[in-house]
Amino acid sequence: MNWTALENKMMAAARRTPPDDRVPYAFEKRIMARLAGRMPSDALGEWAAALWRTAVPCLLLAAALGAWSLWQADAYSTSREFTGEFETAVLMDSGASLDSW
Repeated sequence: MNWTALENKMMAAARRTPPDDRVPYAFEKRIMARLAGRMPSDALGEWAAALWRTAVPCLLLAAALGAWSLWQADAYSTSREFTGEFETAVLMDSGASLDSW
């Protein structure tokens, strides 16, 4: 697409159209002054604010999941000797005996 030709056609069409009386006086100047007064967006600041806002819900979720996992471990545990079972499971494959410790 020829952008120069398209721009020339659009400019010619805009020049042929008479100005509208419904547009208030100095409308474009007010809009441009308003745009110039805006601060540029700070992407890093927005990310930091979002992360701080989500910190408390994440901590609450972690605490709730930790409590749930402890409750589930107590509900399904038949033996309180987890360390002995774990040691047996780890050393069983290595061929070492439990008495060597």
